[in-house]
Amino acid sequence: MNWNDAKSSLSMPRRQVLKTMAATAVTLASPAVIRPGFAQEKTIKLGAPIHRTGIGASYGRWYERTASAAVNLVNEMGGINGMKVEMIVEDDGTDPKRGTEVIEKFATEYKVDAVFAHLFSHVVAAAAPRAGELKLPYFICSEASLLTKGALNRYVFQPGITDVHAQVHAMAPWISSTLGKKIAMIIPDFNFGHDHRDYLTPAIKAQGGEVVSVIAIPPAETSFTRYLPQIPMDVDVIYHVMVGPAVLTFVKELGDYLGSQRPEIFGFIDSLEAVDLATPQLEFLEGTYFWEAYPRYAQTNQTEFDKFYRERVGVDANGASLSDPKDISTYSHMFSCWETLFAIKQGMEIAGYKGPEQKKDLIVAMEGLTDLPEGKERPQGSKIFDGKTHQVFGKQNISKVKDGKLTVVHTTSIEDGRYESTVDYTKMAL
Repeated sequence: MNWNDAKSSLSMPRRQVLKTMAATAVTLASPAVIRPGFAQEKTIKLGAPIHRTGIGASYGRWYERTASAAVNLVNEMGGINGMKVEMIVEDDGTDPKRGTEVIEKFATEYKVDAVFAHLFSHVVAAAAPRAGELKLPYFICSEASLLTKGALNRYVFQPGITDVHAQVHAMAPWISSTLGKKIAMIIPDFNFGHDHRDYLTPAIKAQGGEVVSVIAIPPAETSFTRYLPQIPMDVDVIYHVMVGPAVLTFVKELGDYLGSQRPEIFGFIDSLEAVDLATPQLEFLEGTYFWEAYPRYAQTNQTEFDKFYRERVGVDANGASLSDPKDISTYSHMFSCWETLFAIKQGMEIAGYKGPEQKKDLIVAMEGLTDLPEGKERPQGSKIFDGKTHQVFGKQNISKVKDGKLTVVHTTSIEDGRYESTVDYTKMAL
């Protein structure tokens, strides 16, 4: 299907359009769809509020690289509806106030068509209301369960990565049956960490277990030794999910404190994103487990889509930069920028989007998305999008540290992570 065919297909029923688009996904990089020019001189401008500085800087560096790689690919394909995509980056400092200011700048100064790539939940929580007031489509690449709580608005979407509620809901049965039922949690003390506390506690209880301790640590903390003695040593499992520039310090200090006589350890890869597992003093992680949305190390069953994605974003089979093996990617999160851009592209094509006057059409088109098949647009795996909650659902991976690498030992189904929500953003006025 060429781009003219895609335009004419907009008269089809939405379900047929989605099936037709999905059928063409595997041809993303083939010469047949590469276009040297664009049908229109007009561009689609996308704002990217990147955490270049602040506690999210390690994520921001790779979010920007991934988003840029996705934009380059879309433009090689002929852009969106024949228009070139331009990405405008502003540093938000991983700061809520600055994040909101950046949203306003994108809307009033740059006059972008949409915004994507915000990650840290305290920034999202502050910026999303302003995006709604400005009627600016705002596509977050975060994990906090803000959308399904009804805390945001109709202009906010999360089509590229699952939320904490889904992740925890999917994995609690495995944690409880495999590692133990008495759990101590170590979390960052803000929205993201609170979601882990609020959703793991009932999920483990439903499996006959109990969260007996929650240790909340400020996300900007640089030393953790004063917190670790709070861990009850009679627990079966220590569940940790830390973020920020001091994650390596956290993991090292946790290992020093626990020694060889330790409970089972289940961590979210957030505690080790951008950190090399071969770093000295991390040997104690051997045999421990991690949640990964997208496995950092290429697995034995690696798909052609993962190979393609790694090549385009410049990452090797170990999850490191092709140009510097010491530069470890935030592989389990940054794919959300890639997949979100392709979701925006899909929504704009369904809407026949030509410019900012059609932002409402884009919102309605996005709400009509459902099945999002695995492919080069979604190398992490197939997903289901809920148009009422504006939240996507997908698979989760549990990996074990073996010989200094992460090997997937369990993958949940999409349905394992589905949960009920009464939120319906489609009832909100545009």
